[in-house]
Amino acid sequence: MKKQHVQLGENDRQYLESLIATGELPVKVYRRALALLELDRGKTYTTVAETLNVSNHTVSSLAKDYGERALLCLHDRTRSGRPVEINGTQRAKVTALACSDPPQGHARWTLRLLADQAVELGHCEHISHTKVQEILKKTNSSRI
Repeated sequence: MKKQHVQLGENDRQYLESLIATGELPVKVYRRALALLELDRGKTYTTVAETLNVSNHTVSSLAKDYGERALLCLHDRTRSGRPVEINGTQRAKVTALACSDPPQGHARWTLRLLADQAVELGHCEHISHTKVQEILKKTNSSRI
């Protein structure tokens, strides 16, 4: 008798089938959903891994994750790490500031002057001149 690695509930099976039928999924989610459906049909880890061109470990990890988190396993867990301090709006304000006229007494903007001015205007709580350089490097700005 074959061992069934994953046993989906009726609601989960219907949800996964409708999800795959939409065709508007990221590849990761599509593969995970398809793998769960194939495992539910009684296919082995090796067969599913070959079908999806992934490793056996990936398939077995997905099966284990389904047992722990149900359908949340379709999506990656949140990752630890340093949170974003400067968001897109703040970046745009720093870029706009760099494109504006420099303050009186200065012929042009410097990175340190931009960083100080961005904090002074309240665009962000704190920003270093190197962060300003990173922001402006990603634009086509040649003001500095």
